[in-house]
Amino acid sequence: MQQADEIAVTATARAAPAPAAPRKGRFRMATSTIMLILAASALGVIGQMMLKVGMSAMGPLSLSAAGAPLIAWRMATTPMVVGGLMVYAAGTFFWLITLSRIELSVAYPFVSLNHVIIFLLAWLVLREQITPTRTVGVLVICIGMLLVARS
Repeated sequence: MQQADEIAVTATARAAPAPAAPRKGRFRMATSTIMLILAASALGVIGQMMLKVGMSAMGPLSLSAAGAPLIAWRMATTPMVVGGLMVYAAGTFFWLITLSRIELSVAYPFVSLNHVIIFLLAWLVLREQITPTRTVGVLVICIGMLLVARS
Protein backbone atom coordinates (compact mmCIF):
# COMPACT_ATOMS: atom_id res chain seq x y z
CA MET A 1 0.00 0.00 0.00
CA GLN A 2 2.76 2.44 0.93
CA GLN A 3 4.65 1.55 -2.24
CA ALA A 4 1.54 2.35 -4.34
CA ASP A 5 1.25 5.74 -2.61
CA GLU A 6 4.92 6.49 -3.31
CA ILE A 7 4.44 5.60 -6.99
CA ALA A 8 1.36 7.87 -7.18
CA VAL A 9 3.25 10.72 -5.53
CA THR A 10 6.22 10.22 -7.86
CA ALA A 11 3.95 10.13 -10.93
CA THR A 12 2.18 13.29 -9.79
CA ALA A 13 5.47 15.06 -9.15
CA ARG A 14 6.67 14.16 -12.66
CA ALA A 15 3.41 15.32 -14.26
CA ALA A 16 3.38 18.70 -12.56
CA PRO A 17 5.58 21.25 -14.26
CA ALA A 18 8.37 22.71 -12.21
CA PRO A 19 7.79 26.30 -11.15
CA ALA A 20 9.42 28.70 -13.57
CA ALA A 21 12.50 30.43 -12.35
CA PRO A 22 12.20 34.19 -12.21
CA ARG A 23 13.43 35.71 -15.43
CA LYS A 24 16.16 38.26 -15.32
CA GLY A 25 16.21 41.23 -17.59
CA ARG A 26 13.34 43.07 -19.21
CA PHE A 27 9.75 42.06 -18.62
CA ARG A 28 8.13 40.81 -21.81
CA MET A 29 4.36 40.98 -22.16
CA ALA A 30 2.43 38.62 -24.45
CA THR A 31 1.06 40.17 -27.63
CA SER A 32 -2.46 39.04 -26.71
CA THR A 33 -2.20 40.92 -23.42
CA ILE A 34 -1.04 44.06 -25.22
CA MET A 35 -4.01 43.71 -27.57
CA LEU A 36 -6.36 43.43 -24.58
CA ILE A 37 -4.89 46.59 -23.06
CA LEU A 38 -5.25 48.45 -26.36
CA ALA A 39 -8.85 47.26 -26.77
CA ALA A 40 -9.69 48.28 -23.21
CA SER A 41 -8.07 51.68 -23.75
CA ALA A 42 -9.71 52.33 -27.11
CA LEU A 43 -13.16 51.33 -25.89
CA GLY A 44 -12.71 53.33 -22.69
CA VAL A 45 -11.72 56.45 -24.62
CA ILE A 46 -14.53 56.06 -27.17
CA GLY A 47 -17.01 55.51 -24.34
CA GLN A 48 -15.81 58.65 -22.53
CA MET A 49 -16.08 60.71 -25.72
CA MET A 50 -19.62 59.45 -26.27
CA LEU A 51 -20.54 60.26 -22.67
CA LYS A 52 -19.20 63.80 -23.06
CA VAL A 53 -21.11 64.38 -26.30
CA GLY A 54 -24.31 63.01 -24.77
CA MET A 55 -24.01 65.04 -21.58
CA SER A 56 -23.06 68.21 -23.45
CA ALA A 57 -26.25 67.88 -25.47
CA MET A 58 -28.19 67.93 -22.19
CA GLY A 59 -26.58 71.21 -21.16
CA PRO A 60 -25.27 72.11 -17.70
CA LEU A 61 -27.11 70.23 -14.98
CA SER A 62 -27.79 71.27 -11.41
CA LEU A 63 -28.08 68.45 -8.93
CA SER A 64 -30.64 68.55 -6.17
CA ALA A 65 -32.42 65.83 -4.24
CA ALA A 66 -35.72 66.67 -5.89
CA GLY A 67 -34.27 66.90 -9.41
CA ALA A 68 -32.03 63.80 -9.28
CA PRO A 69 -34.67 61.34 -10.57
CA LEU A 70 -35.42 63.55 -13.56
CA ILE A 71 -31.71 63.93 -14.35
CA ALA A 72 -31.20 60.17 -14.06
CA TRP A 73 -34.17 59.61 -16.41
CA ARG A 74 -32.78 62.09 -18.95
CA MET A 75 -29.39 60.33 -18.83
CA ALA A 76 -31.00 56.91 -19.19
CA THR A 77 -32.96 58.03 -22.24
CA THR A 78 -30.14 59.85 -24.04
CA PRO A 79 -28.84 57.44 -26.72
CA MET A 80 -25.29 58.80 -26.70
CA VAL A 81 -25.04 58.42 -22.91
CA VAL A 82 -26.44 54.88 -22.96
CA GLY A 83 -24.18 53.95 -25.89
CA GLY A 84 -21.18 55.50 -24.15
CA LEU A 85 -21.87 53.46 -21.03
CA MET A 86 -22.14 50.28 -23.09
CA VAL A 87 -18.88 50.94 -24.95
CA TYR A 88 -17.16 51.85 -21.68
CA ALA A 89 -18.48 48.61 -20.11
CA ALA A 90 -17.03 46.64 -23.03
CA GLY A 91 -13.66 48.29 -22.36
CA THR A 92 -13.98 47.38 -18.69
CA PHE A 93 -14.57 43.75 -19.71
CA PHE A 94 -11.25 43.66 -21.59
CA TRP A 95 -9.53 45.46 -18.72
CA LEU A 96 -10.71 42.82 -16.25
CA ILE A 97 -9.33 40.08 -18.48
CA THR A 98 -6.05 42.00 -18.60
CA LEU A 99 -5.96 42.17 -14.80
CA SER A 100 -6.37 38.40 -14.63
CA ARG A 101 -3.16 38.02 -16.65
CA ILE A 102 -0.69 40.57 -15.33
CA GLU A 103 0.08 42.41 -12.14
CA LEU A 104 -1.85 45.60 -11.45
CA SER A 105 1.38 47.55 -11.02
CA VAL A 106 2.33 46.54 -14.57
CA ALA A 107 -1.11 47.08 -16.10
CA TYR A 108 -2.12 50.35 -14.50
CA PRO A 109 0.49 52.63 -16.08
CA PHE A 110 -1.18 51.85 -19.40
CA VAL A 111 -4.23 53.74 -18.15
CA SER A 112 -2.06 56.83 -18.61
CA LEU A 113 -2.41 56.29 -22.35
CA ASN A 114 -6.09 57.10 -21.95
CA HIS A 115 -5.21 60.53 -20.54
CA VAL A 116 -3.06 61.31 -23.56
CA ILE A 117 -5.59 60.06 -26.11
CA ILE A 118 -8.49 61.87 -24.42
CA PHE A 119 -6.37 65.04 -24.29
CA LEU A 120 -5.77 64.86 -28.05
CA LEU A 121 -9.33 63.88 -28.98
CA ALA A 122 -10.83 66.58 -26.76
CA TRP A 123 -8.73 69.09 -28.64
CA LEU A 124 -9.23 67.64 -32.14
CA VAL A 125 -12.83 66.43 -32.00
CA LEU A 126 -14.53 68.42 -29.24
CA ARG A 127 -12.51 71.58 -29.92
CA GLU A 128 -11.68 72.00 -26.23
CA GLN A 129 -9.17 74.70 -25.30
CA ILE A 130 -5.67 73.34 -24.72
CA THR A 131 -3.47 75.43 -22.45
CA PRO A 132 0.29 75.16 -22.05
CA THR A 133 -0.21 73.99 -18.47
CA ARG A 134 -2.42 71.11 -19.61
CA THR A 135 0.10 70.19 -22.29
CA VAL A 136 2.93 70.09 -19.74
CA GLY A 137 0.72 67.99 -17.45
CA VAL A 138 0.16 65.41 -20.20
CA LEU A 139 3.90 65.37 -20.95
CA VAL A 140 4.61 64.71 -17.27
CA ILE A 141 2.14 61.81 -17.40
CA CYS A 142 3.96 60.41 -20.45
CA ILE A 143 7.34 60.70 -18.77
CA GLY A 144 5.99 59.01 -15.66
CA MET A 145 4.52 56.21 -17.75
CA LEU A 146 7.86 55.65 -19.47
CA LEU A 147 9.69 55.58 -16.14
CA VAL A 148 7.30 52.99 -14.70
CA ALA A 149 7.42 50.90 -17.88
CA ARG A 150 11.24 50.80 -17.75
CA SER A 151 11.40 49.80 -14.08
